[in-house]
Amino acid sequence: MSTYRDLAFPKALANATRAGGAPIGSRRAPALRTVGTRERRSHLTAPRVPTVGIDIGGTKVMAGVVDADGQILEKLRAETPDKSKSPRVVEDTIVELVLDLSDRHDVHAVGIGAAGWVDADRNRVLFAPHLSWRNEPLRDRLAGRLSVPVLVDNDANTAAWAEWRFGAGRGEDHLVMITLGTGIGGAILEDGQVKRGKYGVAGEFGHMQVVPGGHRCPCGNRGCWEQYSSGNALVREARELAAADSPVAYGIIEHVKGQISDITGPMITELAREGDAMCIELLQDIGQWLGVGIANLAAALDPSCFVIGGGVSAADELLIAPARDAFKRHLTGRGYRPEARIVRAQLGPEAGMVGAADLARLVARRFRRAKRRRVERYERYERYAEALRTATSPSTPPSASPSTSTSTPREPM
Repeated sequence: MSTYRDLAFPKALANATRAGGAPIGSRRAPALRTVGTRERRSHLTAPRVPTVGIDIGGTKVMAGVVDADGQILEKLRAETPDKSKSPRVVEDTIVELVLDLSDRHDVHAVGIGAAGWVDADRNRVLFAPHLSWRNEPLRDRLAGRLSVPVLVDNDANTAAWAEWRFGAGRGEDHLVMITLGTGIGGAILEDGQVKRGKYGVAGEFGHMQVVPGGHRCPCGNRGCWEQYSSGNALVREARELAAADSPVAYGIIEHVKGQISDITGPMITELAREGDAMCIELLQDIGQWLGVGIANLAAALDPSCFVIGGGVSAADELLIAPARDAFKRHLTGRGYRPEARIVRAQLGPEAGMVGAADLARLVARRFRRAKRRRVERYERYERYAEALRTATSPSTPPSASPSTSTSTPREPM
């Protein structure tokens, strides 16, 4: 199976020289820097070729080869380098993962889902708090090191795209995705297009202010939605109750053997499934705040479906059922308008990777055309090299045939 490593000319051809002694070709194909700033008209026109999706987070870098049906052919995972304050270190990790996968798969494009703000051109990561990236030209840097087109987008956008294409949002014309993790992220899709806004940072729903003067948010404001409906909010409430030695918190205090700092979101979800009353109540509180925020988004965007993803969504109906109830109570014009569906995401933590790969497929045709041109150029160089070798090799005079020779031999001088 050929990979883009094979695009370099053979060593024999590279060693062939022109008349002036300059080498023909190179050992590695030049990098493609032809990624456009707009998507193709439709994903239906994208070539059905394998692409690589990369999901970059604060703790892990996950890479996978994804086919045109959203199936993961192979997946690799690496820890986000400790020296993540240096963008080059993270870029090195991404390049190594892509090169590793390309040795076994015919990779045609690479899509990056980055946990941060990406500009409207999908080139620069404007702000990525977990990676300390500031105005980083990620697409151009990676395209300069890889021989395939590179597409960069926000990880919530790539996850929403995956759910729309292959998951819970299939068939929806107007979809909003909400990712509940440490904070709250989101994305908007309308008629098969991700809506990124003028500057590329649309979908930061977690920083809508729902409680004026409320809890302080790391963004600098107070009362942001993610301070009341997120993994951080869930853990904060549980730890406060445990620190106050509340009777309702005895179960979780015993579970962590008094080490309150060991309380985590997945632990709360696990105990809630086992019937712990406090953990169930905390998830209900988070779900109700989730429903309030969804009602606000419905008033502004009027989608047909809300898809709830992220790590906190693992609580499933313990979280989403209260959210549906609160949504119905707070929806503007309730009783006189259609209500959007609220469903849990289906693709789990791999959604961002799958979506990034599928979005990259929209620009893969550029690579296919460039690859075809390279093959044609290689064939021309091969013919030229063969002609050069023939022209420079010692010529051997043809031997005379007795049956056809009519000349009379000369006498020796």
